[in-house]
Amino acid sequence: MWWWVMVWVALAAAGLAVLAVFAARVFLAVEALGRQVAASSDALAAAGDRLSRAAGPLAERAGEISRP
Repeated sequence: MWWWVMVWVALAAAGLAVLAVFAARVFLAVEALGRQVAASSDALAAAGDRLSRAAGPLAERAGEISRP
């Protein structure tokens, strides 16, 4: 009868090990996603700066065109 207890304990330990493996995989995936989000944010900020620099002279010329 006591060997059933040992079987259940072994199964519970195996289940916890599987959960630990999945938790580690999720952690690594979240880290990778965070790096991608940071890289995308930097790229968007750089694109916004380039757009702002490019739009300045265009806006000045548009103001000159609208004056009579």
